[in-house]
Amino acid sequence: MSDLRLTNSNEEEQQLKPLARMKSFLGLAVCTAAALGATSRCASRGQPQILFNGRDLSGWHVDVPARDTSARVRNPFVVRNGVLVSLGEPRGHLITDSSYRDYRLEVEYRFPAAPGNSGVLVHASTPRALYGMFPRSIEVQMEHGNAGDFWCILEDISVPDMERRRGPPAQWGATEGKARRILNLTDSSEKPVGEWNTMVIEAVGRSIRVWENGDLVNDGSNATADHGQIALQSEGSEVEFRKLLLVPINSLTAK
Repeated sequence: MSDLRLTNSNEEEQQLKPLARMKSFLGLAVCTAAALGATSRCASRGQPQILFNGRDLSGWHVDVPARDTSARVRNPFVVRNGVLVSLGEPRGHLITDSSYRDYRLEVEYRFPAAPGNSGVLVHASTPRALYGMFPRSIEVQMEHGNAGDFWCILEDISVPDMERRRGPPAQWGATEGKARRILNLTDSSEKPVGEWNTMVIEAVGRSIRVWENGDLVNDGSNATADHGQIALQSEGSEVEFRKLLLVPINSLTAK
């Protein structure tokens, strides 16, 4: 009887091995999908998601108005030597296919040749909602010398010392002609042109907190959105990105 039980146990173990391998494979596939920007269980489990894979623009799509009228207009977003490059012209956005909430986004970028302008847009939704170009969102400014400013694009956010950093309350707003810019806390945190900067954006609930090279440069609350796509700008200057890593979080890092 004992020999029979042992034999049955071995047979069951052999039958279960393919199932275990299949579960392992499926788990790997899910996490790979997450690395390419797809919504998956990995996000809920706190698994980091690599938004740029170093090879192509999988998980992203391009929105450049000038390309609507001519197929000959170039795509301003390319991958060059393992780096994501925004060429600056024509102007537009590179937007994630998926939407995200409650995360830390780690961005390594540089202006390789000259001071320039770009930005990371969070909680993005309706495309071309402002000036026929900018998606509804909150922009975290990357313009050299002003990294960390907030720009409100049909979404809004509050910060401490609001009047000093935004101007008279009567002018505040998130639409054309309004005071949409909210100044950062320091303009001295960026590295010289040609060197790599690290920007960290944490978006949890309706709060957004931003660091530039380890310095806290903005801290907003009561945002009018708490989730959405992530977008990068082509805005007149060449800028390179070598890291775009999203990590799900439940709370903001302490200031």
